[in-house]
Amino acid sequence: MINLTKRILSVTLACLTILSLSTLASAVTIKDVKPGEDVFQYVQRVKGQFDLTLYQQVIGSANAYKEGDEALGVAANDEATRANARMLLSNTKIQALHEHPLLVDSVQKFIWASTDKAQYEKIKGWTMGELKTFLLTKPEAEIKGIMGGLNSDIIGCVPKLMSNTELIKIDSTIWNPLPGSKIGAKGYLSARIQPNSPTDDVDEISWQVFSAFSYAVGDIVIGTNPVDSTESNIVNLEKCLTGIVKTFKLEEVVPSCVLAFIDIQKAVFDKDPGLVMELFQSLAGTEKCNDTFGVKVDQMVNLAKSRVGQKYGLYYETGQGSDFTNGAAEGVDMVVLESRKYGFARGLKQELAKVMPKGVWTHFNDVAGFIGPEVFRTRDQLVRCCLEDICMGKLHGLASGLDVCSTLHMAVSLDDLDWCLDQIMPAGPAYLMALPTKNDPMLSYLTTSYQDHIRLREKFGFKINDAMWDFYKRIGIVGADNKYTEHFGDPTWVYYQFCKANGDTRSQAEIMAEGKKKFDDIHGTWLKTCNRVPLAAGHGKNLWDLNPELDAKIHGLYEDAKKAIWAELSPTFVNTVPNAVVINTQSKDREDYILHPSSGEVLSTEAVASMEKLRDSWAGKAPDVQIVISDGLNANSIMREGHLLPYLNEVRKDLKEAGYTVDDKNIIVKEGRVRAGYAIGSVLFGKSDPTQPKAVLHIIGERPGTGQDAFSIYIAAPKAQVWAEKKCDHDIVKVVCGVSVMATRPEVGAQQTVRILKEMTGKTNP
Repeated sequence: MINLTKRILSVTLACLTILSLSTLASAVTIKDVKPGEDVFQYVQRVKGQFDLTLYQQVIGSANAYKEGDEALGVAANDEATRANARMLLSNTKIQALHEHPLLVDSVQKFIWASTDKAQYEKIKGWTMGELKTFLLTKPEAEIKGIMGGLNSDIIGCVPKLMSNTELIKIDSTIWNPLPGSKIGAKGYLSARIQPNSPTDDVDEISWQVFSAFSYAVGDIVIGTNPVDSTESNIVNLEKCLTGIVKTFKLEEVVPSCVLAFIDIQKAVFDKDPGLVMELFQSLAGTEKCNDTFGVKVDQMVNLAKSRVGQKYGLYYETGQGSDFTNGAAEGVDMVVLESRKYGFARGLKQELAKVMPKGVWTHFNDVAGFIGPEVFRTRDQLVRCCLEDICMGKLHGLASGLDVCSTLHMAVSLDDLDWCLDQIMPAGPAYLMALPTKNDPMLSYLTTSYQDHIRLREKFGFKINDAMWDFYKRIGIVGADNKYTEHFGDPTWVYYQFCKANGDTRSQAEIMAEGKKKFDDIHGTWLKTCNRVPLAAGHGKNLWDLNPELDAKIHGLYEDAKKAIWAELSPTFVNTVPNAVVINTQSKDREDYILHPSSGEVLSTEAVASMEKLRDSWAGKAPDVQIVISDGLNANSIMREGHLLPYLNEVRKDLKEAGYTVDDKNIIVKEGRVRAGYAIGSVLFGKSDPTQPKAVLHIIGERPGTGQDAFSIYIAAPKAQVWAEKKCDHDIVKVVCGVSVMATRPEVGAQQTVRILKEMTGKTNP
């Protein structure tokens, strides 16, 4: 079970992208710009007064094109408009932008408060064009002498005026290494190990770490994304990761982190500070979106203040498009909103500095490309996004990490990711993600493998943090000559070193034999059935190539997923579902559904009428629970034998035993996304007793790519008043995810569903 608010922004959204787009708006057209005219003069001339909407549109239309800005109605209609917008922006003074924010909310006020006033006074009279020239021509020391005076809106406007080459020039000038380390320094490329398990299996998690260490990869954080965010499970995962760190005596070198919701992490920390080395939270660029995550500015400030005496501070994940895909962009373009996230982080870094005088270890990971084609679609756009975000992060004084990633419904392939990395690396990100393969076994998206780091080190001459490199020498992965040894790519050797460090007195042969058995139990099972997780070992022709068997398997899963994402619920299957009521969303077809996710969140007129008819048939006696089934991003996960029907049978039995009434109809939504379930609940329960909880259990297909064809259950159970007001959203919803005959079995998923529902509706204590 996961708390949904924790996952929406980042790679921490387990199993399924949750999207909310506003209706596609018309693009922006800017004509007849007068010589020397700035943004505010143009808006005044066109509107006769200051107009916030037009102001936001002009600023947004200066961006390089992305689908997300078009959906927001702030994208340029053509290149002439984009050039005119950039001309207007270039002529605009920093002071005017500073005093006219694109959005005023608690995030903006916090950014203002953390902007260096003395540095601002130095540059407030500059135009943005003059700022661009300064950034491109001055050395790092001079840039750092003024960048604290730039608020996030202004920093967000910098990339709008830059080509990719110019962004790389700035990115490769500014370096913000973490104190006492080389992480984020020039010539260094670090890695966050992401050992995810669809079942939070500590052996799978541990062996992914051993696999990473066998390639001498991992030096900024070892961070797993939990499926189950109950406090007891987070404690278990924290013990697993801190156990590895402490066994290898790396407490002063690299932290571990379990990326649960921040309040749960803090609760675990308060009870046992030694278990929680670094705190994590996704950040948004608007107050409204942060509310969706369950995050407040004051809350984060208090968390920063709680790090007294700790070596490691706060770790954030961000990403362009998260605000608007949660319906919370407030008319502001994606680039500026991303910049505001870094401003939020910069302010928190200042708060951390007050309690961490030895130096603040805080950093962000930009999960570029995780959401999908509604944000942007192509590899060129992915590169552009990463270069923009590195620039804005560095100008905020932060160690800027990247998750150079894509979803299976984007036009970015496994091979394209290598090309993207090669374009981005000259910009000098502080770190990249690191997984056994490019395919995350839980989140089902494409990102950077362990051996990609080997390739990038070889091609660009990158090093990793010196203290961690010394550790890899200590365990025999790297020799005294700084070359890889015969143990390179051998996780069982790392397991042997781990056992030795734990005081195991058995012989090397005994421990290695046990390690091989454990490795085969995990990796061998995955190779045969896609159950469990893949583990990297060995290599192909080059050290950075996956071994051929693993490489073939990953490419096979990729090809299968590209087909699965277009699959639809067949009439034959629908006929097997008892008492099925089939409805449609406003998606015209599967292509419309994939490319315009908002269409799959809104019920068709016919569907609303069908739901009203069902509601009326209850004659005022609404059941406690309604079951909804959607294809989601993988209809095969619903249609797979042994999936849906065993779940339905068990969940109906358990609901009855728990005292719930359940309508006998199973509502099937074609081209349905998560919020379609909320729309159904509002129609069905909006006229019920406002004081009573009413629940929708929404069964929906997850992203394909793992070979497990898993589905999730989104549990919404507010009082009927919330349904009537159409206020049910992700922040009050919980999820059982990873349900599959290969992971959490459907019968077990049903039992978990009812247990969580009982907690949500007060039938039992949590």
